[in-house]
Amino acid sequence: MTVINPNSISGITSITLPSGDSNVLTIHTSDGVERFRIDSSGNIKVGTAATISPDGDLFVTGVCTATTLAGSGANLTNLPAANVTGTLPAISGANLTSLTAGNLTGALPAISGANLTGIAATDNVRTGILDVAGIATFRSDVNIPNVNSGQIGGRRNKIYNGKMDVDQRNSGSAVTLSNNLTTYTVDRFSAQPVNMDQATDMTAQQVDDGPDGFAHSLKITTNTAESAIAADEFVSVYQKMEGQDFQDLAYNTSDTKDITMSFYVKSSITGTFGFTIYRDEPGTDRIVNKTYTINSANTWERKTITIAGDTSRAVNNTNTSDWWNIWHLAVGSNYDSATSSTWQNYTTTNWGGGHAQDGVITTAGATWQITGVQLEVGSQATAFEHRSVGEELALCQRYYQTGFIKIYDSNAGIQAVSQNFMPEMRAAPTITGTQFDSQTDAIWGSVESTTSRACSFFKNGVEICQRWICNAEL
Repeated sequence: MTVINPNSISGITSITLPSGDSNVLTIHTSDGVERFRIDSSGNIKVGTAATISPDGDLFVTGVCTATTLAGSGANLTNLPAANVTGTLPAISGANLTSLTAGNLTGALPAISGANLTGIAATDNVRTGILDVAGIATFRSDVNIPNVNSGQIGGRRNKIYNGKMDVDQRNSGSAVTLSNNLTTYTVDRFSAQPVNMDQATDMTAQQVDDGPDGFAHSLKITTNTAESAIAADEFVSVYQKMEGQDFQDLAYNTSDTKDITMSFYVKSSITGTFGFTIYRDEPGTDRIVNKTYTINSANTWERKTITIAGDTSRAVNNTNTSDWWNIWHLAVGSNYDSATSSTWQNYTTTNWGGGHAQDGVITTAGATWQITGVQLEVGSQATAFEHRSVGEELALCQRYYQTGFIKIYDSNAGIQAVSQNFMPEMRAAPTITGTQFDSQTDAIWGSVESTTSRACSFFKNGVEICQRWICNAEL
């Protein structure tokens, strides 16, 4: 090794190092510490922290401070977050990939979010909550129940007594279904067997059984099985409704609305059952058929059926039975050879279109139950609207109500009495009466006059005590 120790060196244009282990050039300070080295491979080292290789690579273990860095940053890798500080230049962030949510912190700048894509609904709205300080405007194709296609508040359910709490006629007792006759069960719901051989062995009853949140349901029981469903036989459960309650659907206009039926059903028989909406209207009746499937026997299941609006015919604005909701329990081939999954003109053959399971009627001891029935405007089913028993009773009394009259006159003269209906009934009702206690007359003498608001009776006799029944059902 050659050691040069002057204060300065000049006039040297070339230094050639010897071969072998001594093929290295080092420069030391006076304290003997190495400050600079050129090794046999041509690597230039400054101290122990920086190395420049012959191919131009720079390796620095300390801090790199530069006024300007030029060239591509594609090969800058493994930069820890703590070492990236300061303000990023105003460049495109198109190549920023694999940024995790945990690494995006702080406030976003006031820029357009037009290019934010792939954001799921659960990423920008808390489940079930939308907080808006100003006005929220929704696109017409966004399915938000009771915002785009229906009312936001107030009464949503068009069905009366949907949770089967009111049973004015039978007070929870079983009623036998009569062949070819409409039999009212719990209020506003009726059942009708048509041409059935074993119709008198079918019963309907309000029972204390329902899914969570429901105390009652309507239960149909087949005590003796029908051997088979003949072509001209069917059994259905109904709620008939007034056409004037459906004007908000705006059928046959550019604002036609969808409607959704939801209900809880439980049956000992599984399979595909039919549901129909029928509109009993002058001229050409309209009908639409849907199906639902009971998956597990003797288990409460919630079903939802959405029906598109009728763009061809409006609903009559009357107080008569223009709208029928129908649940089929059995349908003969005469009524089930055609289907109407969208609104069509009614024919006999599409009465129960799509119904496939007649087992409730052809199986002895079979049962079918329903409760939580809700019919609402829009394409989404919302949670059941629970109304008080008092509200439901008042709604049902528009169609059926009862009362008591007792008159005593020792002179045995003509007795007269008036009765106001509370609430006002749908139309002037049919009035019947039942004598009770020790009275001998079967019914009140006669009805003098009746309107939807009141009626008056008179009787020529000494004493009368009677229960009267006013019926204005559809």
